[in-house]
Amino acid sequence: MSSSELQTELSAKAYNLLQEDADKIEKLIEIQMANLSTRKCPLYEEVLDTQMYGFSRQVDFAVRAGLIEEMAGKGLLSKLERNLSQLVELMNPKE
Repeated sequence: MSSSELQTELSAKAYNLLQEDADKIEKLIEIQMANLSTRKCPLYEEVLDTQMYGFSRQVDFAVRAGLIEEMAGKGLLSKLERNLSQLVELMNPKE
């Protein structure tokens, strides 16, 4: 296996692992959106914040290590941030 093939394989694996982690966080967001009766649950908010921070650090590491492109990492993060923003809007409707 050549060096470029190995790099391509590692990049694909890193992206797929990050996508799996993003999907898990997405699931947490979906659960919260489906159960809005638990509005303002500090524990749940703390878990989401912690998951998002950890995920952003994973993405940063993968980008710095050259495993994924910066734009791909930003894409994963921005999708999660948009969904989290929607959740916050649903939990705090403007009156």
